[in-house]
Amino acid sequence: MLTLPPSIAAFFALFPLRTNPPIYPPSKKPITAPTLWIIPTNPSHSLSNDVECLKWQAYLALRGLTNIHIRTDVHPEGAIDGRLPNLHVPPSAEKKSDDDGQLLAAHLIPAWVDTQTTTVDPDLEGYIDAAARDESRAWVALLEGTVHAALLFSQPSPSYLERFLSISISSPLSFSWSSDAPTSNAASNTTPSPSLQTLITPPPPPATGVTSLFPASGVRISPTAILTQYRDAIAALSERLGTDQWFLGSSGPTALDALAFAYIHTLIESQSDTLRVEVCRRVNLVGWEKRVRETVDSAFRREAR
Repeated sequence: MLTLPPSIAAFFALFPLRTNPPIYPPSKKPITAPTLWIIPTNPSHSLSNDVECLKWQAYLALRGLTNIHIRTDVHPEGAIDGRLPNLHVPPSAEKKSDDDGQLLAAHLIPAWVDTQTTTVDPDLEGYIDAAARDESRAWVALLEGTVHAALLFSQPSPSYLERFLSISISSPLSFSWSSDAPTSNAASNTTPSPSLQTLITPPPPPATGVTSLFPASGVRISPTAILTQYRDAIAALSERLGTDQWFLGSSGPTALDALAFAYIHTLIESQSDTLRVEVCRRVNLVGWEKRVRETVDSAFRREAR
């Protein structure tokens, strides 16, 4: 039989191969209540700091669901498609033996909610008439476009060290009731994220002109244009709400109310004085946000882990 030379055997002896006993996962407890996986919340309440997660929190609460658990210890990489929120629902009566339940991506939440509460009229979607339903599309576009662009633009740019250490790849934002959760990317004046470029209307011009000696690189963002459109959007939102209980004069909360609450609350909690003051000077928006916040916050409770 072949044997190793003594010098090589002595070298390998410096790196002995040891085996360790297997590490089994901790005992899991069966899920007994719907649990929403979200980006971490503020310590003072159960509302997420992420506008997409908050949108779905408001959607569940305004559809009448209560006693919903929330988990904030799940990293987005552990969610479906690497995006939060996810909804973990307990097993049905026919599958009581399955303690794992079912994990739903964000776009599947409305279908599950329809099985738990009174189904919304699929034609009017909870709005008073077809005209209000069609008008809601414009307000959704305004919130997801102009308002979200200002929200992204106000975020502080990451430091050089943070950009150097970051290995994540940015993906475009998508904000609609059937979309997955977005990734939030900070924007700067000179090199905004691609998601910010897609939200600005009209599209921003390139940073270099046709006659430039350098090839076209990046785009030129006008902070004044973004903030002007943002102020106009907030003013229009306040005027449209007026003294109504819900947006567009609906008799009950709709998907638009959940989306509007997510943005208004995020803007009020924003670190940007410019964005926060623009909302806070509208008394009706502040009062409406406070009333809806109490409803949404009371519908959730943290799950002990």
